[in-house]
Amino acid sequence: MIAEIIAAGSEMLTPHRQDTNSLYLTEALNDLGVQVAFKTIVGDNLAHLTSAATIALARADIVLFSGGLGPTEDDLTREAAALALNITLRRDPAILEALAKRFAARQIPMPPNNAKQADVLTGATVLDNKNGSAPCQYLDTTLFSSDGPSLRKIVILLPGPPKELKPLFAEQVVPLLSASLPPRFLAKRQLRMALIPESTVDARTSPIYKQYPDVETTILAGSGEIQLHFLSAKPSLAEAQARVDELTGRIEAEMDDAIFSSHGESLEDIVLLNLGIRDLTLAAAESCTGGLLSERLTAIPGSSRYFLGGAIVYSDALKTSFAGVPADLVATWGPVSEPVARALAEGIRTRTGASLGISITGIAGPTPGTGPDAQKPIGLVYLGLASATSTEVKELHIAGDRERIRFWATQHALELIRRSLL
Repeated sequence: MIAEIIAAGSEMLTPHRQDTNSLYLTEALNDLGVQVAFKTIVGDNLAHLTSAATIALARADIVLFSGGLGPTEDDLTREAAALALNITLRRDPAILEALAKRFAARQIPMPPNNAKQADVLTGATVLDNKNGSAPCQYLDTTLFSSDGPSLRKIVILLPGPPKELKPLFAEQVVPLLSASLPPRFLAKRQLRMALIPESTVDARTSPIYKQYPDVETTILAGSGEIQLHFLSAKPSLAEAQARVDELTGRIEAEMDDAIFSSHGESLEDIVLLNLGIRDLTLAAAESCTGGLLSERLTAIPGSSRYFLGGAIVYSDALKTSFAGVPADLVATWGPVSEPVARALAEGIRTRTGASLGISITGIAGPTPGTGPDAQKPIGLVYLGLASATSTEVKELHIAGDRERIRFWATQHALELIRRSLL
C-alpha cells in the first residue's frame, strides 16, 4: 500500500515555516510497511484543498491530512475531505460537549466558530486529542466507481501542531493501521560516497539497480557527497532485507573503496572508526576553515580518543608559533602554498604527538589573498597529511562562495584521511 501526506496551511508556503510532520509520519508509516509515494503542501483554499484531496484519493491507498482542523474560517480540511469523498459532515454532540467543557474549565465563553471542530466525516471514527481541541478522524471506507472496481481507502485527519499530532498518531492511529493493513515489511539500506560526480555514480550503478524493479533506488547529491538509498517492500522482513542486501552487495563490488559507508554512517564517523581500528590519533592545523574540520570531528561522541585537537592558525604568526612553520617559508611562498601546507601538517603532528597531522590552508574569498597570495585564485586550497614516514599534499580548486569552499575543503580533508587509512 502507498500513502500520500497532505499538509494544509498557507504558512508552510512561505519561507518562514516548514512541514516537519511529514518527516515523522513517513518514518512511522515505513515502520508499518507503508511507502509514502507523495507529499503535498496546500494553502488555506477550499478549492485547492479539495483538488489535492481528490487527486490523492485517486492515486494513494492511505491519505493523511495534517492541519486545518482548527476553528477559524481558513481551517478547511474537514470540508475539503468531505467534498473529495462525496460524503457529508455531521456535527458530533459529544465533541461539542467536550469543547464546551474545555472552555468552561478556563472560565472563557466558547466562540460560536469553535463548533465547527465537532464536524465529523460520515462514517469516521473520532480519536481523542489529549493535547488540543481538534480531534483526529479515521475513516476506512470504500470508494465505488461506475467504470472501475471499488477501492479501499483510509483517510486520516490529523491536527497540525507536532505536539498534538505525534502522540495521537503513535498511540491511536498506529494500532488501528497495524490491525487493518496486510502484513508488509520495508527494508532499507544506504550507501554513501564522497567527492564523486552524481553522473559517474549513476552511469556505473544504473545497469545494476535497473535489474531490481522491486527495489526502489534513489540517488541524492549534495555537500560533496552522493547517497544511494534502497527500499524494498515484501511480505516478510527477511525477504525484503535479502533483496536489498543482494543489490547493495553488487553496488559495493562495483564502486569498491569509493563507498565510505554502507549503513548510513557519516564520513566523520568512518574516519574516527578507522583511526580507532588502527590505534592512531589525529591533529589538525586549520587556516581558511577556521576550525570547521575540528568541529565536524568533535561532533561525534567519543572522538577525543582519536582526535587530539590542534590549532586554528589563521594568521601567519600563529602558523609559526603554533605549528612551527618557518616564517621565511610563509614569506617566500605565501600561506596558501604547497610548502606551507606540508609544514603545517608536519608541524602540528610533531607539536601534538599525534600519529597523523592534517592541514588546510586556502583562499575562501570573497576577496583575494594578499602579499605572496595576491595573484592566487579564490577557491585555491592546499591540504597536507603527515605521518611519521611521509607527507602528502593535495591541491584543490573549489568553486563557489566562501561557505561552500570552506565546507568542501573539510570534505576533501576527511576523504584524504579515510583513503590514507584504507
